[in-house]
Amino acid sequence: MEQRAEDDFTIETMKVKDLDEVMEVEHHCFKTPWSRYSFMCELTDNQFAHYIIARHNGKIVGYAGMWIILDEAHVTNIGVLPEYRGKGVGETLMRSLMALAKTEGANKMTLEVRKSNYIAQNLYSKLGFEPIGIRRGYYIDDGEDAVIMWKDSL
Repeated sequence: MEQRAEDDFTIETMKVKDLDEVMEVEHHCFKTPWSRYSFMCELTDNQFAHYIIARHNGKIVGYAGMWIILDEAHVTNIGVLPEYRGKGVGETLMRSLMALAKTEGANKMTLEVRKSNYIAQNLYSKLGFEPIGIRRGYYIDDGEDAVIMWKDSL
């Protein structure tokens, strides 16, 4: 999977060789980042996992992942380097995940997002996701609640 995105971003399937750069993005995005081992297991051992990266001028500037189980896709994570936020990278990654999920047989998609992350919630709403509930204390680093969002039709 490689496709051209807006502003000279390319979207590609994440590979093991990308993990050094993906870890750099991960550490810039999250208080409690996933380990390299977690990503490695997702890429090599998890038959349900699908991960993509966004490149700009050869550099990985964002990534996104999901699990597809039967007809449902569950977004596991999405991260964009701070200096590339607000430039369409996150939206391009999400649209690419949605298209990939549909191609792989999913017809609906879900995700959790921090209750305080209004920017992400607005993006997901723009893409047709609707809030349907709260997971209390979902984030282990600070106990923040997560908003559960669903898109019922890909």
